Amino acid sequence: MELDMKKIKPYGDTLNDGKVQMSFTLPIPASDEAKEAAKRLAEKMGMTDVEIPHMKDLHNFSYFVIYGSLEHTVNVEEIEIPKVNEEVMDYYEINDFIEENIGRNIVVVGACTGTDAHTVGLDAIMNMKGYAGEYGLERYPKIDAYNLGSQVPNEELIAKAIELDADAILVSQVVTQKNVHIKNMTELIELIEAENLRDKMIIAAGGPRIDHELATELGFDAGFGQGSLPPDVATFLAKRIAKSV
Repeated sequence: MELDMKKIKPYGDTLNDGKVQMSFTLPIPASDEAKEAAKRLAEKMGMTDVEIPHMKDLHNFSYFVIYGSLEHTVNVEEIEIPKVNEEVMDYYEINDFIEENIGRNIVVVGACTGTDAHTVGLDAIMNMKGYAGEYGLERYPKIDAYNLGSQVPNEELIAKAIELDADAILVSQVVTQKNVHIKNMTELIELIEAENLRDKMIIAAGGPRIDHELATELGFDAGFGQGSLPPDVATFLAKRIAKSV
């Protein structure tokens, strides 16, 4: 069967069979009625041939694993995703680029702001040992990287950036319940603008629910979502800072 990029469907056993698996929880005890409710909800989502191979009681809640076929398709050719369009350099190329085009070490300050205590994303980018075989910014000889850790108030992050005369601020937001990440990010930009610092440093954000489009809408220079690696961030920072030298 030929693949039609204008009519992409999920793949299970054969191309375009539309087979999907999903799970969800209902706020009612596990029962035959709950199982039927789950099936009907799946059908309202556009699934056919619905099967529920697993139902688990969760103390007045019920958890389901559901199989079915999806009839809907998507036209991939229509999709345009805003993203950081920089040709990513490797560790050695980035250091050479900074040396040749900036002539000094660049200073980067990063933190998980607000009540966010999850540093896994921030550490993946900044920690010396890095992530997925890529060194973190602390390992780069031409980058002075300062990882402030978790639960850092925006005011404290800005104060540290001013103290260090930072070229860039990196913000990691993992906790996103009730869109608290948007509140934190918006507040950071407002505080920086109030200090008349917005044009004096690069500000980027990252996290599982952050992409370039959201970040730029909130006033950041860039957003790095899931799968981003240290060279992605370092390349962007180096090239953007070089333009202002």
